[in-house]
Amino acid sequence: MTFSAAPIAPTPAQPGSQDISLPLESASSAPTPASGKSGLEVQWALHQDDVRAAQRLRYEVFAGEMGARLSTPLPGHDIDLFDNFCEHLLVRDRATGQVVGTYRVLTAAQAKRVGSFYSDTEFDLTRLRSMRERMVELGRSCVHRDHRHGGVIMALWGALAEFMVRNQLDTMIGCASVPMLHNGMVSGDVAASIWRQVQVTHLAPIEFHVRPRLPLPIDQLDSTLDVEPPSLIKGYLRLGAKVLGAPAWDPDFNTADLPMLMRIADLPARYRKHFLGA
Repeated sequence: MTFSAAPIAPTPAQPGSQDISLPLESASSAPTPASGKSGLEVQWALHQDDVRAAQRLRYEVFAGEMGARLSTPLPGHDIDLFDNFCEHLLVRDRATGQVVGTYRVLTAAQAKRVGSFYSDTEFDLTRLRSMRERMVELGRSCVHRDHRHGGVIMALWGALAEFMVRNQLDTMIGCASVPMLHNGMVSGDVAASIWRQVQVTHLAPIEFHVRPRLPLPIDQLDSTLDVEPPSLIKGYLRLGAKVLGAPAWDPDFNTADLPMLMRIADLPARYRKHFLGA
């Protein structure tokens, strides 16, 4: 899930188009400098070359670093059936033009076209049906290993907040991943321990709980480890996000995925001012 750059104006995708679509109210062709970071610029993907650059970064991070088993039609790219229906948000290094951070955004309208949100494949989202029309799904978040200093994520979050406000959307959902590798071994103990922590401090009200389709076997794992959530999850929680239930196990990505929801109305005042100027 995510938020500062100068305004991004998204054009509607043409009905029936199978090309990469532009955001609802969409990005101009000119990149926008990321707030406070002159070395970065943020933009929405405008053509397939932009999307391919994001997919290469995703492959590098997910397959190269995390060991994900990706089924892809193009070697060296992370591609799935949802990509053609998503908006793709990019952060580039201005000096090199390299894409160093990305998110993909799936609106409710496009989710209807593809058949579901990605999160529907991991969780039963029945209890969220009343908010689906005002909801967007964030996914495939990743940052290049040489740029994990916070500036990239802040630039992405700024553009996403602008997108939400311009399109009168108020809720974001997504699957936040916890790697299953721990001390060189595949283990769900870290994920189980993080779930134990956030269940106490950041669990959503029961009317919003969702159920994993392939649950992580919490009862068979050690959930007593003294570990911190990944930095991205900690960032979401600082922004007011809630966890919607127990994690699902994603064997292809070798992760445990926590279902998360964040509403613009729940942004703490200081982040609201930073991202939205209000």
